[in-house]
Amino acid sequence: MDNQDEKFSRGMVVVAHADDAEFGCSGTVAKLCAEGWEMVYVMCTDGSKGSSDREITQAELSAIRREEQINAGKVLGLKDVVFLDYEDSMLQPTLELRKDIAREIRRYRPDVLITMYPMRSLNGGWGVGHPDHMAAGEAALQAVFPTARDHMTFPDLLEAGFEPHKVAEVWIMGHPEPDHYVDVTGHMDTSVKALMEHKSQMDGRDEAWARERMGEWKRERAKGRGIQYAEAFKRIEFRR
Repeated sequence: MDNQDEKFSRGMVVVAHADDAEFGCSGTVAKLCAEGWEMVYVMCTDGSKGSSDREITQAELSAIRREEQINAGKVLGLKDVVFLDYEDSMLQPTLELRKDIAREIRRYRPDVLITMYPMRSLNGGWGVGHPDHMAAGEAALQAVFPTARDHMTFPDLLEAGFEPHKVAEVWIMGHPEPDHYVDVTGHMDTSVKALMEHKSQMDGRDEAWARERMGEWKRERAKGRGIQYAEAFKRIEFRR
């Protein structure tokens, strides 16, 4: 990260599911927490569909994944984890979701918000884009601009004491043309440990697998930058 980020001290990560942030930006989050930032996660869905186990119920899976995400947050040093509890695999960038994210932005007042790429990728990559990921990213961007900023949008938020807030920057995970690289070399252990808290999603894979795969992805992003491991984002700056 460059010197521009030194004036910032609060961050928020908005994702669809428990474990999305651990796969996508946990090295960056670990780094920022270690530097004294207050970091908050906002989980849009209840995580109730992500299992091949025919015996588990949606309610049971949701409870397990909530606990796993809380535990991962403790590993990283998060200030809080917010669960919006929209139904997994059914997420849409609705006005209701936008309002809920805007409320949390106004509550925690992040300088930087990290979220998911809001468009489908047809380049043969993983899953060509989960619809929940796209919905979470789109709703988060809508919440940043203009909803959280404007006092006359959802006036009941203002009446409830949630003052408008202008986010300074948004960092997009998974963007095909990133322009912001975070050196996470010193935070790989924390990143992997946080990911391993999501035991229900590991399908029996162990920490050695996580270290190898996470290391592979982050080495690729660090190529040509004089660092060992990096996470990459598209940075969008907003005038304050």
